Amino acid sequence: MSKIFQYNKPFTLESGETLSGFHLAYTTHGKLNNAADNVVWIFHALTANSNPLEWWPGLTGEGRFIDPSKYFIVCVNKPGSPYGSISPLSTDPETGEAYHDRFPSFTIRDMVKAYIHLREYLGINKIFIGTGGSTGGMQLLEWAIEEPELFEHIVPIATNALLSPWGIALNASQRMAIEADPTWLDKDQNAGQKGLAAARSIALLSYRHYNGYQITQSRDKAFIPLSKNVKHAADNYQRYQGIKLVNRFNTLCYYKLTQSMDSHDVGRNRGGAANALAGIKARTLIIGISSDILYPPVEQEFLQKNISNAKLLMIQSEFGHDGFLLEYEKIESALESFIEKNQRSFLKIASN
Repeated sequence: MSKIFQYNKPFTLESGETLSGFHLAYTTHGKLNNAADNVVWIFHALTANSNPLEWWPGLTGEGRFIDPSKYFIVCVNKPGSPYGSISPLSTDPETGEAYHDRFPSFTIRDMVKAYIHLREYLGINKIFIGTGGSTGGMQLLEWAIEEPELFEHIVPIATNALLSPWGIALNASQRMAIEADPTWLDKDQNAGQKGLAAARSIALLSYRHYNGYQITQSRDKAFIPLSKNVKHAADNYQRYQGIKLVNRFNTLCYYKLTQSMDSHDVGRNRGGAANALAGIKARTLIIGISSDILYPPVEQEFLQKNISNAKLLMIQSEFGHDGFLLEYEKIESALESFIEKNQRSFLKIASN
């Protein structure tokens, strides 16, 4: 179950707007050891929550590599999400009403600066492993630059140094789908649901790949149609995924979170992305997905080129960007090998 961290001091965003405070929902598993050196901080992607044992079960949990009996696992729900942190659903202390569409713009960097206050509250001065995929990886890179001495190891997965024009265009298309729903700004929990379902369908195409759909949504696949107008499994699947998100998420939160994604640029006011990445001191393993069309391999290659001594692993997968969630066995194996190799090197140096 998530906990709430309340920060009651002025907090200034990159936009220049100052909040009187904010709150973050976060989840922890395991215990901080006496040396306080067993922290694993996991960053979630766009529509997930703060409990990685729910959405990354192949990598986290009892018997997995990130095991709560071994590590103190922390995951925070990003600002803008409907899963507990400050969002359009939260009460604006100045008006006593929900922020709604007046919710301030949180950049990825703003999110990280909020997390620093949570880290201090938890008494964490060192993070053994930081990892996350997609927008989770964006937050990780931003933090590894902001506090270069904090992380011992970082493993950004299926992510990039700045959101490309392609990524921004995909987000814009999703927002256009939401805006086409005349109810999207209604102050009602069901507002914009048709637009959100359409946006999810657009997003899903960028998360997957032609080859993956050939395997999972073939024309001869049996399915139970959601409506009489649905004639193909792929059509049915897109609609199903739209309904699934509508039943668990909020339209305005989704809209605002895509704008936060658009802000991602580690090089902003730091002399460019290459210069910013050069400041990362953590031992780094970058993982890409071979068929990712949203954050293609060239973007992980850029990270490797500009982060000192970074290693790059390209996972072969037919499932596109979502491979960071689906190819968990390969990712777990890579993580385990990377950490064990670095620990052996550390012990060898320490014994000399």
